Amino acid sequence: MSIYTWAIMIGVIAGFLVRIRLLRTDYRQYPTYLHGQIIHLSLGFIAAGLGAVAVPALLEKDYTAITFLVLAAQQFREVRNMERETLSKLDRMELVERGASYIEGIAMVFEGRNYLVILSAFLVSLTVVTTQWVWGGILVGFAAVSVAGILRSGKYLEQIADVSLAPLRMDGPNLYVEDIYLMNVGLKENRDRIMERGVGVVITPKNRNCALTLSNIGQRQAILYDVSSILGVFRDTGEPALVPLSKLDMDEGKVGILVLPQVRDPERVIRVVRKVPVLESAVRMPTERPEQSS
Repeated sequence: MSIYTWAIMIGVIAGFLVRIRLLRTDYRQYPTYLHGQIIHLSLGFIAAGLGAVAVPALLEKDYTAITFLVLAAQQFREVRNMERETLSKLDRMELVERGASYIEGIAMVFEGRNYLVILSAFLVSLTVVTTQWVWGGILVGFAAVSVAGILRSGKYLEQIADVSLAPLRMDGPNLYVEDIYLMNVGLKENRDRIMERGVGVVITPKNRNCALTLSNIGQRQAILYDVSSILGVFRDTGEPALVPLSKLDMDEGKVGILVLPQVRDPERVIRVVRKVPVLESAVRMPTERPEQSS
């Protein structure tokens, strides 16, 4: 076989393995079904093929390959729109919704992973062609798969904030977690249920940047969704008083959380909250902004 054939074969295999490495079914419940996984793996195979074929095409001065890459980018953007639409429809059936920020983050990740597959296949194919060494491409492929595993996860909440349990208390009809006001609970039956089944959590940001990230409504909704998705939620439709809730202490930047898991286990609640991903759309870094010169 020619060196181009080897480059394309190894590049496609490496890119496809990168997509498999990046495909993970987890607590977000998506994609759990087989057909959803097949869709993403098929798109990953196509992306790997585009990245691997691009190198021989460009070296042979067949510049129409660039056109195919541009068309692929447009198609993968449609994948992002598809994921956004699908998750938005599924979100309406959840007792605790993900929220628009969480959905947009998931959709953006699915699009970006296809570009990562193209880049991995391109680098592997380029290595094989330029070095004329098949094993060199294989080594680059293993490196790409390893790096993909690292890129699969971002920051967690425990890296930007301290998470601790906090007591719930009722002051008449007013519900507090520690000293943070949550809401007014009118019915005594609901107050008793919340005190019996609820778990209070206080999240304290580590600096000003983290405080602004925690104040983002999308980030706070992601916390409520993750806890409810993993530990369940003690509520049904038509019971607004039993919905998990977050409130911001505007003086100190702390966030008070009320969750109502199916099985009341405060230690598990803390572990889950600490592992909530930090949404890219929620990150704010005003202290790193350079001062404007007058």
